[in-house]
Amino acid sequence: MPVRFWNREQVWLLPPSVDELIVRDHPARFVAAFVDALESSFWSDMGIGIGGDHMGAPAYHPRALLSVWLYGFMTGIRSSRKLEAACRDQLPYLWITGWQHPDHNTLWRFYQAHREEMKAIFKRTVLTAMKIGLVDLAVQAIDGTKIAGNASKDRTYDAKKLQQLLNRTEAAIADLEEQNEQGNDPPPVHLPKQLADKQNLRDKVKTAMDQLAADEGRKNVNLTDGDTKLMKGRQGIAPSYNLQAVVAPVKATEGTGRLITASDVVQDQNDMAQLVPMLKQSEENTGGRPDKLIADAGYRSGSNLQTCAEIGQSIVMPVFRLSGHNQTYHKDNFSYDINTDSYICPGGQVLHFIGIKHTRNKRLYRASKGICKECPAFGVCTKDRRQGRALEIGPNEAVFQRHREWMETEEAKSLMRRRKELPEAVFGILKEQQAGRRFLLRGLSNVKAEAKLLVTAFNLRTLYRKWRQDMNYQECPAMVGIICSSFATRTGLLALPLKNRQNCTIINDVRQWWIIFAHALQSGLAY
Repeated sequence: MPVRFWNREQVWLLPPSVDELIVRDHPARFVAAFVDALESSFWSDMGIGIGGDHMGAPAYHPRALLSVWLYGFMTGIRSSRKLEAACRDQLPYLWITGWQHPDHNTLWRFYQAHREEMKAIFKRTVLTAMKIGLVDLAVQAIDGTKIAGNASKDRTYDAKKLQQLLNRTEAAIADLEEQNEQGNDPPPVHLPKQLADKQNLRDKVKTAMDQLAADEGRKNVNLTDGDTKLMKGRQGIAPSYNLQAVVAPVKATEGTGRLITASDVVQDQNDMAQLVPMLKQSEENTGGRPDKLIADAGYRSGSNLQTCAEIGQSIVMPVFRLSGHNQTYHKDNFSYDINTDSYICPGGQVLHFIGIKHTRNKRLYRASKGICKECPAFGVCTKDRRQGRALEIGPNEAVFQRHREWMETEEAKSLMRRRKELPEAVFGILKEQQAGRRFLLRGLSNVKAEAKLLVTAFNLRTLYRKWRQDMNYQECPAMVGIICSSFATRTGLLALPLKNRQNCTIINDVRQWWIIFAHALQSGLAY
């Protein structure tokens, strides 16, 4: 077969426009449409004058810079230097910036100055998905995942090692100062770099020691990022943060996908204390609680179950069960006698109340050691020859019992099987496709802002699939107006279909459609 003509030095007779660089349903177009539709009040809250200043050198447009960061987090490019390279080399970024090339300093200054205010975009994505009926909020799942911090495990010290490091550092500083004082040379204007580095290290060590002394329950601290904690993940033990997320599925009629309705970053190694705060945040973002909340065993506690029972929240959570013969003698199979305040074991023997364990606030019931030793179930029910079988009953035992009964139903078992397909899939996308295996910023407040932008980008990916689906069906999407156009909200015109279809061409690009629609309103055309 013939070979196609190929020439790297080919020139254009009529050069293409910037708009021809990417296809009409490219995700970069959706990001641009989303950002272009943000109303002026949003930019005012960010402290940005969208019109710029008539004094000084022209600045890059804030819409372009915000679009670059959002699209970067969607595609796994999250550092300012890599974004600078993308704005030179990659067509979607060239289209977003209008063939401009912001450097990494410009991108970083924008991100550093406004990342706290950019958190508000996350809630907008949730509200947008709700208004277009994209997600099913009846069932939501909560889970957490460990994400490594920007710190090395080798820089983690306990109090003893910190003191040893401080002693070595002070000895090194004294030695360097003695060397500088020798000779007749005039003192340098600035400290020698080696001495300055040692003094900075000494300051860091002292700060870390104060941090350990202030937190009694903490055993070690990292000198690079003092807010990280050693956590065990799939990649081993590393200084990490705990990312929490509440996830809702996309409606079956809209295809497959998920939406994050709440998220946060915490320093706790376990998830137990995060269930109630995350549930409240999800309720604030969506306007209501889910009919069923799915969680893993890490959230299981008496206080969590009690809170859910008080607010009427149905929760699906694994129950620890013994296997084999031990199941027969689980404390659920011991019956309580309210008249005598005692328990009856499956063998008919009585366990009397003997006192309260104040350390755990539990009531202790125990059987006679002689009866237990002679019982045929000895060795299975209990192996305690000195005291016999005991039961520890906590203040939330009734709540635990009701939850165990609920988890035995087929509905609960069916919902439990959905847990892996909701948050687990979300975390996989965040880490693999969005390059979120490690945070790039340091400090809890900075990491919270970075994580919020990461989950915002995930929601934008979900909304983009709906936007592209509407375009493929040759419909005029109204998503932009739903997002934040106060004008469209007041008039309600976005809900109107185009009646004069024989005299117009359906516009597939959301921004073009919105501009043409606005001009049509001004000129009084009937739609």
